[in-house]
Amino acid sequence: MSSYSPEQDDLLKRLRRIEGQVAGISRMVADDRYCIDVLTQVSAATSALQSVSLKLLDAHLAGCVVEAAKQVVGSGRQDQGSSGGHRSSRSFVRCRSVTA
Repeated sequence: MSSYSPEQDDLLKRLRRIEGQVAGISRMVADDRYCIDVLTQVSAATSALQSVSLKLLDAHLAGCVVEAAKQVVGSGRQDQGSSGGHRSSRSFVRCRSVTA
């Protein structure tokens, strides 16, 4: 289960609405509508996509990242630093392992 699963219906609803907005923008361009009107709709679609992106990011941080940090801390493992100050090993946890 993905960390965004509880919000999946809302996200899909938003994405379908955005699809409709983009289809409308295509029709506006095909109909040679006034530039400012088209740009206004592009801006609205862009904002809607940013909103979806932020919801996904919030869910990822609250679920996947927190769970990964707990697993690393729980294992007692610490990344070893290299001479250049960079981490030489990294722990990646699959996002789908989190339930909200």
